[in-house]
Amino acid sequence: MAEKNTANIGFEKQIWDAACVLRGNLDASEYKNVVLGLIFLKYISDRFEDKYQELVAEGDGFEEDIDEYISEGIFFVPVSARWSVIASKAHTPEIGTVIDDAMRAIEKENKRLKDILPKNFARPELDKRRLGEVVDLFTNIQMIEHGSEKDILGRTYEYCLSMFAEQEGKRGGEFFTPSCVVRTLVEVLQPFKGRVYDPCCGSGGMFVQSAKFIENHSGNINDISIYGQDANPTTWKLAQMNLAIRGIEPDLGTYAADTFLDDRHPTMRAEYIMANPPFNLSNWGADQLKEDVRWQYGMPPAGNANFAWLQHMIYHLAPNGKMGMVLANGSLSSQSGGEGEIRKNIINADLVECIVAMPTQLFYTTQIPVSLWFLNKQKKQTGKTLFIDARNMGTMVSRKLRELTDEDIQKIADTYKAFVEGTLEDVKGFCAVATTEEIEKQDYILTPGRYVGIEEQQEDGEPFEEKMGRLTSELSELFQKSHELEDEIKKNLGAIGYEV
Repeated sequence: MAEKNTANIGFEKQIWDAACVLRGNLDASEYKNVVLGLIFLKYISDRFEDKYQELVAEGDGFEEDIDEYISEGIFFVPVSARWSVIASKAHTPEIGTVIDDAMRAIEKENKRLKDILPKNFARPELDKRRLGEVVDLFTNIQMIEHGSEKDILGRTYEYCLSMFAEQEGKRGGEFFTPSCVVRTLVEVLQPFKGRVYDPCCGSGGMFVQSAKFIENHSGNINDISIYGQDANPTTWKLAQMNLAIRGIEPDLGTYAADTFLDDRHPTMRAEYIMANPPFNLSNWGADQLKEDVRWQYGMPPAGNANFAWLQHMIYHLAPNGKMGMVLANGSLSSQSGGEGEIRKNIINADLVECIVAMPTQLFYTTQIPVSLWFLNKQKKQTGKTLFIDARNMGTMVSRKLRELTDEDIQKIADTYKAFVEGTLEDVKGFCAVATTEEIEKQDYILTPGRYVGIEEQQEDGEPFEEKMGRLTSELSELFQKSHELEDEIKKNLGAIGYEV
């Protein structure tokens, strides 16, 4: 992760580095559940302890009354599951069993957490000495030095998620979308009030960033309702924990389920939809869904779910709904399997409000170039679509990974806002507004480069005759060098018996 992300990264990294001693011979996906489970356990224990001491101080004897906690959105932690008990057993061979039992006891007292918490700390592969060291780390660090408990543990959870995504490579993409991509969706859509839905929610990043957006703009988090689902049971549990740490109570369905074959919110219509579905997913169940009501613009091809995701989300939009989703660039121009016809129908329905071509290397998991699609059921600029070419944006934060800066994200959001307000002027090579008729002339292809053109080059002031003289002279030298290299290669091949 980029050190530039914040000066607060120190604590998160400290937890990550120390927790890495636990790794041993566990692979990243197993190790993830151990570390994130411990962060969650410490979080709910500390929140409980704060309220417990407050009730003790009041002196009315209500400190063991579960309703005192539930009414304030605090999970009730039974005596055997409290961090003080776990900390006291940190250096015993039973520490794994103690933590597993604590998880079970917490689930029993808090219906929302039923079957969600990890309970595999007692397994033999997990080094109990190292587990005890990590428990010590969590016990001894003074969280208060690093900001509010909720904030720091939430950030730590998010930081560790991103590190696991990096370590797991391709599989990591199943649960984690880079924060800068999510923030771009959120800053454009600005989900202040209403239902927020993500049909492939991973670890819940879209919801977390929506909550942060509202906090940063002095809004009320209770003004939004969270809906989502995910097919991967482990990822679904990660989301539940991630959101619980943030104080967000979502409806993610009663279990992990496939969005296409088992839609957990069939009648829900959302004001905001944000998603990063799996790219180019094949075998998504098309044969079982041929007459499905969601395919209003055409039957998606069996070999690629991109337009199935797109139509699923359009179906779940409220009459005034807006959506933003990440799609592989192929969906901008593909004609195979009827995709061109579906795209044409969606464009002609005047739903596509904005397309943003994103830079490469934003994802830990894939080099596939992606775009952001923004659709709106109540466009202010009817019959028009904004195209933004952001491919040159972002900063490399490691050899393999790029991030959009806050300024980049703000520039995209401001460009969209100016378009909606009708004040935007086209910027060659960056943004352009096209009518539906102009898109039709491009065969309904939505690649931003077709509309924004090439950035105008600044004149360098060198007279044309001088420039041509210099360039042809340089070209002559290069030709001469290539002939010398050609002769050298022939000579070397001849020396070993190969004539050219």
